[in-house]
Amino acid sequence: MNRAARITGAFAAAAVLAGALSACGGGSGGGSGGGPEEVTFWGSWSGAQAKQLQQQADAFNESQDEYQVKYVGQELVEEKLLTALASGSVPDVVLWDRYNTPLYVPKNALTPLDEYIEADGVDTGQFYDQAMGELVVDDQTWGLPLLVDNRSLFYNTDLLEEAGVEPPTDWDSLKAAAEATTQRDGKLTVAGFALDDPGLFNIWLRQAGGQMFSDDGTATAFNGPEGLEVLEFWQSLLDAGVYEPGFGEGVDAFAEGSIALKYDGPWALTALDQAEVGYGITQPPVGPDGDQGAGMGGFGLVIPAGAQNPDGAWEFMKWWTTQPENGVEFAKISGWIPANVEAANDPYFTQDDRYKAFIETMEYAQVRSNIPGASDVEGKALIPALEKFLAGETDAATALKEAQELGDRILADNAG
Repeated sequence: MNRAARITGAFAAAAVLAGALSACGGGSGGGSGGGPEEVTFWGSWSGAQAKQLQQQADAFNESQDEYQVKYVGQELVEEKLLTALASGSVPDVVLWDRYNTPLYVPKNALTPLDEYIEADGVDTGQFYDQAMGELVVDDQTWGLPLLVDNRSLFYNTDLLEEAGVEPPTDWDSLKAAAEATTQRDGKLTVAGFALDDPGLFNIWLRQAGGQMFSDDGTATAFNGPEGLEVLEFWQSLLDAGVYEPGFGEGVDAFAEGSIALKYDGPWALTALDQAEVGYGITQPPVGPDGDQGAGMGGFGLVIPAGAQNPDGAWEFMKWWTTQPENGVEFAKISGWIPANVEAANDPYFTQDDRYKAFIETMEYAQVRSNIPGASDVEGKALIPALEKFLAGETDAATALKEAQELGDRILADNAG
């Protein structure tokens, strides 16, 4: 009995897909004709990134002769997947934003992988716990972690050297370095720090010793002394003139040498290496009481419910995620950090100053909350209020209070 047959019971649980499943059967592609079976691989990546994914798929194809993986890029891949589920024509494997897992499991969109994991003895402890946790819902495993990222602090080495300052380690030294590197010629020409992403409020909040939600997940917790401390610090940066809203829009101002300090992720490395700018990367500065804060994001691989070739998808997933050398090879062509801890601590990363800070930061980086409604609290309540604050349209206390009131209503609407 093949693995696809062993998980038929899980598929049957999705009543809406029952007809599609009976039509799809257990295999696809050219296997019936004696050639390798086709495995369709979806993701939202396009352009150069799509070529990177196909290059990795080609490496898997060359490693065995049973399956042939082909990458097909899709805009709005999660929405496209729901449409495909309704029609019964789904891909076999999807490059998946792990944060979406709790949203799509209740939609019967994904295949549980526990039987595959148990049958092949895959140790899920080989992945970063934070990343693995995003793929476990209702005590079932719905994917394998593939890539991780965090925002660490990038600095322009020339600008800091000219200003006679060291890379910041805490908020005070961050402000001092930002002020020292800011340049004006009638107008702002070099911003000391890019305060352009209010979506990073959550990591600042951790650095201040706070948290986004109450321990029981029933209420927001950002409207407190720690949240106010973050916004007061942001205001002090704006008052010092180290940044102006809209500065550098439409260009990569850091790569052009007109921003001295900014938060960014490993995806920025390729473009910066091609630009004529000297840069370094250090861990996020600690807050006033020494608290560390960083956020972990990234992708996993999942098998949609109703996939025609789940066995081939699993073999591809297992090859990429559980063999450290394959994760390292993808990093060499893409710049992304593997979610496999052994791969992430390969000398390719730990002996490269560009990656060292990211790897160190991974040790305490936290993933976003999976509380029902948490993403809407950030996207619909908190970030809009913070944007108004940064634009000078409201004060810190009012911004946090309005975000709290709307955020608590969103949580209540999603409870139960």
